[in-house]
Amino acid sequence: MPQIAQLAATYSSQIFWMLLTFGFVFFVIGLGMVPKVQSTVSARDTKIADDLEAAKAGSAAADALEADWRAQENAARADAQAKLAAAKAKAAKDREAKIAKADAAVGEKLAAAEQAIAASRTKALGEIEVVAAEAAADIVRRLAGAEVSSDAALKAVKAVM
Repeated sequence: MPQIAQLAATYSSQIFWMLLTFGFVFFVIGLGMVPKVQSTVSARDTKIADDLEAAKAGSAAADALEADWRAQENAARADAQAKLAAAKAKAAKDREAKIAKADAAVGEKLAAAEQAIAASRTKALGEIEVVAAEAAADIVRRLAGAEVSSDAALKAVKAVM
């Protein structure tokens, strides 16, 4: 094999070029580019950590604001319920007063109506007695043919009633 025979002649030059290439790669990439990449990655990690800390602080502040808002909302709700209960109680009291006033007015009208009915009844009874006396006098005159005075007929009707 001819490649193996040439190995001894080209061995030293291949090692030289290999060392030169690896040296170039080491110095250019290893010492030039890798530190820049590492600093970029480190800066990115630092930025992410700082952003996470800021997000945690913002979340804690938002939680505190939410808790404060909920406390204010609960206090406002309790205040509104107290005002509603007071308004209901006042409305009930006003309604009771209006009902009592209306009841008194109805009671007065009822008493006046009862007095008017009693007066009408008394008047009607008086008229019935007069009509009954006239009818009794007329019946006596037609059946018996006798005349009865209106005062005697009225006394007889009053005695019967």
